[in-house]
Parts: sequence; structure tokens; C-alpha cells
Amino acid sequence: MNKLVPYHARGVASWYGTRYQGLPTSSGELYDTMKLTAAHPILPIPSYVRVTNVENGRTIIVRVNDRGPFLSDRLIDLSYVAAAKLGYAAKGSALVEIDVILP
Repeated sequence: MNKLVPYHARGVASWYGTRYQGLPTSSGELYDTMKLTAAHPILPIPSYVRVTNVENGRTIIVRVNDRGPFLSDRLIDLSYVAAAKLGYAAKGSALVEIDVILP
């Protein structure tokens, strides 16, 4: 997907942490566990998505700057701080809904 179009999906989110800290993302910027970023297989880089934790209703907006997730049953990988804000960092994964933010 090269063009920004409406997109909604529901699936499992996971997060990637310190092992990747400082390594280049697909956008060329260095991964930072403390920034609100995400990896998605098809959304344009950069794009912004609203991520909602279905279990607790918490919502955040993250910037897609990388490709992934690297496990086939995952919809999106979030940075550690994004997972913490959504309340699932300790669990490792959560059921989420994502929506592209259109200009």
C-alpha cells in the first residue's frame, strides 16, 4: 500500500524492545523504545494510526516507521512505550483495533 487510504483492522499487537534499540528502521531512523512508533507490513511509511486496546479501551496514536511484525499471527508491532500506554507491555501482546489517520 503506497497511497494513504482508509484502513481499519482488528488483530493482535505485540511490541519490540531494547534488543532493537538504536537499530535502523525501514524509514532509516533509529528505533527508540520511548517513541510512539509502530511496524506494519503494508501501511505507508510514514503514516499515523490510532491503536485501541480492545480489552481496556485505551487509545493512542503512533507513527508507522518500520515494517513488521515479524510473527505471522500479529497485526502490528508497537514500541515499548506504546505498549505500556495501552496497558499490555507486561503481557506481551493484546487484541487491538487500528485505524489510519487521514489528513
